[in-house]
Amino acid sequence: MSDRTLRIFTAGFETETNTFSPIPTGWASFERNLIVRFTEGPVPLVGHTGPMLAWRAAAQRDGHTLIEGFSASAEPAGRVLQPVYEQLRDELLDDLRAALPVDVVLLNMHGAMAATLEDDCEGDILRRAREIAGPQAVIGAELDLHCHITERMVANATALVTFKEYPHDDIIATAEQLYALCIDAALGRTKPVMGLHDCRIIGVWPTTREPIRTFVEKMRAQESGDILSISLGHGFPWGDVADVGAKVLVIADGDAERAATCAAAFGREFWEMREAARFPALSLDAGIDAALAAPPGPVVLADGADNAGGGAPSDSTFVLRRLLERGIRNAASGLYYDPMSVAVCFEAGVGTSVDLRIGGKLGSSSGAPLDVHAIIRGLREAHEQDGLVGAASLGRSAWIEVDGIDIVLVSVRTQTFAPNAFTGLGIELANKRIIVVKSTQHFYRKFAAVAPTILYLSAPGALQFDTATVSYTKHDGRFWPRLADPFSA
Repeated sequence: MSDRTLRIFTAGFETETNTFSPIPTGWASFERNLIVRFTEGPVPLVGHTGPMLAWRAAAQRDGHTLIEGFSASAEPAGRVLQPVYEQLRDELLDDLRAALPVDVVLLNMHGAMAATLEDDCEGDILRRAREIAGPQAVIGAELDLHCHITERMVANATALVTFKEYPHDDIIATAEQLYALCIDAALGRTKPVMGLHDCRIIGVWPTTREPIRTFVEKMRAQESGDILSISLGHGFPWGDVADVGAKVLVIADGDAERAATCAAAFGREFWEMREAARFPALSLDAGIDAALAAPPGPVVLADGADNAGGGAPSDSTFVLRRLLERGIRNAASGLYYDPMSVAVCFEAGVGTSVDLRIGGKLGSSSGAPLDVHAIIRGLREAHEQDGLVGAASLGRSAWIEVDGIDIVLVSVRTQTFAPNAFTGLGIELANKRIIVVKSTQHFYRKFAAVAPTILYLSAPGALQFDTATVSYTKHDGRFWPRLADPFSA
């Protein structure tokens, strides 16, 4: 088939659902974070619009006709309220109907969104999109690697491609890969078929560490010839859904058996490295001890248990309380989601000493509030930090000092991505002994430039990293590390 002008529809709808989170995901969650209709004016470049803007640039470059739907995103939290999910889903599908006929549908989704009455939102959307676009349309979706890849998603898409990196440094690169794959399919150059392998493992795997680092590079190296794409969907461990867990998805050119065989081979290799790839989380006191014993230079302690990027409240006090109890000074800690305390700081002003009750507001996983006597060192009306793509808003923010520890309080619940979350308020990090970041891994690239030592904590909080103890009710329970051999169980 000769090349021709294609009609391409793009849209985005995503959030990562922690079904154990005490925070519901409603209208305000999306409105606060992102609802953008691309026909209404300039669109900000952030992580959730990045893929659609990349598809826009590619379609314009190639001379294709582009019809853009909307993009909606919410900070990870609990289940999306069903009426909110259905209204946003239906707006996306109405945009698709209005765009017909289309040759290609490109969707920016997460892969772990769950609503009150729907565990597999992406599968639901893809099924409905397939009914609207028809069997001849090429439908592709970009997914976060913390996705639950379901049979319904595979059955209704032409191509699913996940990020390979954690932290997600390859959001735009993955969008470009998916675009090229789907365009080739629409022009008849390839015939994508997908093979899926369930690794029967539930865990967390930063790709900056071995042996995962080498595994990722091997996946990339194998993407050639008849193997069009290889994805390792890590799964999202705090989603109580039937399909939680790591899966390998391979897209081959016209050969379903080749796709299945390749997926199984990579899945077996991933299984063999399961012990070596365990998440290296330290208990709270062991982590502090290791930080104090580390070579000179700042040490980052990652408080992943209170990571807003995984649906946690981001207001837990466990780590801060222990630092204060142990008399640790010359430290920094953030980001604490506490708009009430921020408001008090703005009312009092810089240089003022105030009594504050910080954190501990959003549920038992946050711990008890911490009563402190603080000095207000800095205020910023519209603070922000560097995000994965573009800037991430922190809203009104305050820098307070408590017994030698610099603390950042924010009005927008989000994880710590970059040092300028601290330095943008005036906090110097170069001379700090300990920097506590409320994040699991997305902080890594940018903080590695300022901290020679990075350690991961398994503190109390909403996200627990021993997945064998997570209270799943919908998974069949056959997974490692709960079972030594889940394949024969």
